[in-house]
Amino acid sequence: MTTSQRIWMSPQAHERLQEELSTLRDLIATEAAQDSDENQVAIQRARQARIQHIHDLLLNAVVGEDPPDDGIAEPGMVLTVRYDETGETETFLLGVRGAEYADMEVYSVQSPLGSAILGARPGEQRTYEAPSGALIAVTLLAAMPYGLHQPADLTA
Repeated sequence: MTTSQRIWMSPQAHERLQEELSTLRDLIATEAAQDSDENQVAIQRARQARIQHIHDLLLNAVVGEDPPDDGIAEPGMVLTVRYDETGETETFLLGVRGAEYADMEVYSVQSPLGSAILGARPGEQRTYEAPSGALIAVTLLAAMPYGLHQPADLTA
């Protein structure tokens, strides 16, 4: 990650990334003294890349600070959108893929849907291009801070 853009992250995701970083560093330290074959070198390089990625995420993290409850789609908000062609709705967290382990799907602001819906207000329609090349129209129905979101009661 080469950007210094601030990244919204829940305290739980921050803690999990800290633990993963510690584990990866321990693995590298203990395996560095062993003989290395090509496979082991590739594994070490992959671990180093993941360590760098986690480090960058943590360096730029805004932890647990919910965005304002103003209904605008931005990182840290739980969004509900309607796919206009089908009428289906989806609720997801606009956050950082690979950082969040939420109780729902997470879309990053770099994803086609995330970048299209960023900055929208309830009732606004946005269009994005799917990987297939199809244009998909979505309407933002609701946006609320992650900390205020209550998961649907599945027992009712």
